[in-house]
This record gives sequence, structure tokens and C-alpha cells, in this order.
Amino acid sequence: MNIYFLVEGRRTEKKVYPKWITSLIPEMKEIKDAYLADTKNFYIFTGHGYPSLLHNHLRNSIEEINTIGNYNYLVICLDADEFTVKERENEVFDFINKNNLKLNSNTELIVIVQNKCIETWFLGNSKVYKRNPTSKMLQKYITFYNVATKDPELMEKFDDFQTITDFHETYLSEMLEERKIAYTKKNPRAVTEPEYLNQLIKRTTTKKHIKSFGNFYNFCKRVMIKMNE
Repeated sequence: MNIYFLVEGRRTEKKVYPKWITSLIPEMKEIKDAYLADTKNFYIFTGHGYPSLLHNHLRNSIEEINTIGNYNYLVICLDADEFTVKERENEVFDFINKNNLKLNSNTELIVIVQNKCIETWFLGNSKVYKRNPTSKMLQKYITFYNVATKDPELMEKFDDFQTITDFHETYLSEMLEERKIAYTKKNPRAVTEPEYLNQLIKRTTTKKHIKSFGNFYNFCKRVMIKMNE
């Protein structure tokens, strides 16, 4: 069982996904060169943003997978941003069809859309949320939308921000800073910890929130089942 991940982010995802995958699928080991895939390996390549992931890297990744021949999955991870999950999925499939890109029959394509962005998932940790924050800015954000009780994936944009993703990232930073936890896209270490991951799993399994994170989690469970058959 080998998995090839093509992720959108050049900083956060490259640091978060390896930690999460090894927590959820402990038998799998990360490799730094796609051609080193043997058995129970995963490889992560960054598409350096969107649409660069599609236009500059997807074709090469598919050609690489087909040449190597022993990857079971190609998993594409990208942000929804201002679009719906379905719209972003359709963009990927339309691009593949229009460019006549063909994966070998042994490799299954999985598309994981981070709705709205990967920081949206991180907002799903209710345990780290402080209900009476001292930050005036965070108080405003909570009044606007309380991510502890409402699904973070349904949160839109605060008026002061140009994009939803910028707002979600800032909300997360404020929320974690209230707990004296530093977070940046370059250093997302706190959210990679098993306890943080477990809280996101709890949120998606009990509250049915952060559904797109649930898609990633369910994919990892599926891999574990297949590996143990």
C-alpha cells in the first residue's frame, strides 16, 4: 500500500499531513523521493498553491505515478476558498478530462477539498476554545460566529477581511493565542499533535461538523482496513 499526496499548500500542509498520517496510519512511513516507494509508504508533493497545483504539477505527478507503477492512491488536497466543495472537485475532474490525463488502473484518485481551508479544520478543536477571551478582537469574532458551537465550515467572512481563508486563519491565530499557543503557516506544530487531531476527530464524528476533514479521516480509516485485510 503506497499513497501519493499532491497538496496545495507549500508550508502548512507539508508539515501537518505527515504528522496526521503517521498518527492515523502508524504502519505507513513517509518517503522523500516518490521513486523510493516500496510498501506502506506515503509521499507528499506540494503544488505551490492553486491553480498551480493543476496547471503546473498534476500532469507531472500522474506521469510519475504511472512510471513508478506501485501507488495505490493519488490523493489531491486543496482548499475550497470561496467555492463549494463540489465546485472545487468538479474543477479537478474537468481539468483531468479536458487534458486527457490518465492514471494507471492500479491507482485510485481521491480528492480531499479543505472547506474552506485547512485552518477551518483547525478551528474545530472545541477544547482549545476559550469561552471568555480577553482579546477584544477575538470577542468580536465570537460574536460574529461562535466556532465552538457552530460548524466552522459554514462560517463566512468578517467584514474587515478580503477573503474567507484570511479570516479563518486570523480567527484561528487569535483563538490559539488566547491559550498561549503560537500558530503560523510556517510553524503549525500545535495542530499536528495527536491530542489536537483527536479533538478534530471527535468534532466530526459526534457533531458531524468539519465534514471535509471527516472525508480525510474516513479515507485514512479505509486505508487502515485495507492494510489489515
